[in-house]
Amino acid sequence: MILRPMILIGVTGGIACGKTEVCKVLRRKGAIILSGDEFGKEVVEKNKKVRNQLVRTFGRAILNKNKTLNRRKLGQLAFASKESKDKLNKIIHPYLLEKLKKRIENLRRRRDLGLVVVDAALIVEWGLHNELDHIIFVESRREDKIRRLHKHRGYSREEALDRIKSQLPETAKKKLANFVIINDKGLPELKKKAEKVFSRLVGTPPTRATQSG
Repeated sequence: MILRPMILIGVTGGIACGKTEVCKVLRRKGAIILSGDEFGKEVVEKNKKVRNQLVRTFGRAILNKNKTLNRRKLGQLAFASKESKDKLNKIIHPYLLEKLKKRIENLRRRRDLGLVVVDAALIVEWGLHNELDHIIFVESRREDKIRRLHKHRGYSREEALDRIKSQLPETAKKKLANFVIINDKGLPELKKKAEKVFSRLVGTPPTRATQSG
């Protein structure tokens, strides 16, 4: 990849749509990946203030016997209702976004950085889309997402549906995208589509015209 001043890309879509696999392709091409999930995990596991707020809100049932956070149990409680999910978001998201934006600003100070990619399902919900040069939206069928959540995360069908239903309707996110990747033909085809979008990105100035991949 020919390096140039930083271009900030967002890769978004519903849970288990395949966006992280797209980001793996971009990483192999030289992009720096900032994972929303990893920032969130760091916040809930290392920030004692956040941990205490979570325990006060959801109870000590979210802790393992060794006092570490049981993220599976927290998820079951937090995604059981919109009210609970909103409580979770209000606790975690301010800290997560602070860390993410600080990391982005630090990267902006570097020269000839190339592509920096934010991998997050909630880019639009956070309002971060307004700060991005391009948005890639990854689309996948609901049943495929449920299957992936069961296979890779051990979620029951009910848990998977709770996660899917808790997110902003995908049509709203898709409308904001510059590139749309439809993940409906397996991983090898998804990788090919991601490589095609990468080729467009390195030669395309910032725009808001939606393209399909």
